[in-house]
Amino acid sequence: MPRSFVVATFSDAGRLVDAVCAARHKNFRIYDVYAPYPIHQLDDAMGIRRTRLPWITLAAGVSGTLSGLFLQFYTSVLDWPLNVGGKPDNSTLAFVPISFELTVLFGGLATVAALCLRTRLFPGKRECLVAESQTNHTFALVLRKRDDTFDTDLAYSTLQESGATAIEEKVIKL
Repeated sequence: MPRSFVVATFSDAGRLVDAVCAARHKNFRIYDVYAPYPIHQLDDAMGIRRTRLPWITLAAGVSGTLSGLFLQFYTSVLDWPLNVGGKPDNSTLAFVPISFELTVLFGGLATVAALCLRTRLFPGKRECLVAESQTNHTFALVLRKRDDTFDTDLAYSTLQESGATAIEEKVIKL
């Protein structure tokens, strides 16, 4: 489904951050920002919330721990109890290494899966470049035109005042 955007390119990171702040101040909704390297002030300027990905990692890690403990308890105590050297069937300290490894395994796999699902990254996905050289040396700010109330003239003037080198409207099929 094609969507229309206003794409502004900038020559340096300072002007990009200023443009993001100005666009948010004028109540424009920022679709995305592209930069060739991380800009630490950009998350605060865009108003991005902290990710909930650690909660998924925690839940998966706890489920890995519990599944490891349950599996070992079931096999050692209920299904196939063996008396080895007079030790009790439920020797919990022996269960720690496997439980730890399953915690790390479940947490890592769930984090990667959730990240790929959330960012819509999957094998065979084609790239969508909104600006020329956006991965080399160009900084780009993308505003999405959602409806007829989007004031294109105000967007153009705001971005030009912030130091945009080029501004253009694009229709991109995502």
